[in-house]
Amino acid sequence: MTRRQRSEWLQQLVFVGPGILFFLGIVFIPFLLGFYYSFTDWDGLDLNKATWTGMHNLNRIFTDDPGFWHSFGFTLRFTLATVLGANVLAFLLALVLTKPLKSKNALRTVFFLPNVIGGILLGFIWQFIFTKGFGAIGDLTHIPFFNQPWLGTPATAFWGICIVFIWQTAGYMMVIYIAALAGMPKDLLEAARIDGANYWQLLRSIILPLIMPAITICLFLTTSNAFKMFDLNLSLTKGGPGTSTQSLAYNVYAEALNNNRYGLGTAKAMIFFFAVSLITVVQVWITKSKEVEA
Repeated sequence: MTRRQRSEWLQQLVFVGPGILFFLGIVFIPFLLGFYYSFTDWDGLDLNKATWTGMHNLNRIFTDDPGFWHSFGFTLRFTLATVLGANVLAFLLALVLTKPLKSKNALRTVFFLPNVIGGILLGFIWQFIFTKGFGAIGDLTHIPFFNQPWLGTPATAFWGICIVFIWQTAGYMMVIYIAALAGMPKDLLEAARIDGANYWQLLRSIILPLIMPAITICLFLTTSNAFKMFDLNLSLTKGGPGTSTQSLAYNVYAEALNNNRYGLGTAKAMIFFFAVSLITVVQVWITKSKEVEA
């Protein structure tokens, strides 16, 4: 090995080495340990009691754990509703805030702010709004929308969590859509207008295909974040009423830390991981195939 090659390897070791060590110590090694513990009956406390049980945990999940599959179904419905709602709202906000408005910078800041607030704090704020704020408005106006028991029934609690998640997420996705819209070649839009295209034709045939990379990113982020939703679930409903709004992440948390069945909880976490990975990979592959070049 020449001196130049040794110097390049040393540079890579200095700059990349710490990041690799942190990744191995914080992500990769715990993931492998979790994969191992998913085949044990460990209670999360005494390592000496982590006895190997093989496929017992997986068999139990697939044959005798309706709560897990109810949480899986809830998470799928929640993901579908919030991904659609957050991206549509974010795209509409981006379309409005790329217009020559005097207050557009202030409005962008206002819509982005919810993303800065932590999920636990945001959940408690909205819990107060749903239980006290909406109730007070309903008493004054007698509008049925505000008189709903927002966190008291399975249906309204589901939509309550969706509203908070969309409100928190849309601002961040809006910024990505604004960047994509600002980077579009203006000559294509002008040429289409000269040819007589209306706004709907511009949106469908030019704007959406050109910002498809941004749509891919936003769909990926919202899908993965919706599947991993835990803090809002914990602070808003704690999975209630009953377990009707229990997300997959909350189900794994409750199994491992509340019930002290760490082996079963990590087995659920592994299924969760592979399911999310498969869904997001398929989503990225589909949307990437629709991207075009200007």
